[in-house]
Amino acid sequence: MPEKYIGQRVEIVYLDRTGKITQRKIEVKGIRGQIVRATCLQTGAPRTFRLDRILAWQPAKIA
Repeated sequence: MPEKYIGQRVEIVYLDRTGKITQRKIEVKGIRGQIVRATCLQTGAPRTFRLDRILAWQPAKIA
């Protein structure tokens, strides 16, 4: 299901490896196996996220 977000800007709720929950706006570049490659829209930095740690997805509202 998350494949539909490839090329899209989305907002995710993410549980990091330390147990901290964060909310991020990202542009999804690709998904391979359990890894999401994306660009953070706040910093412009490339990021990777584990699918099993993404708690929620929704299209991002970018102003």
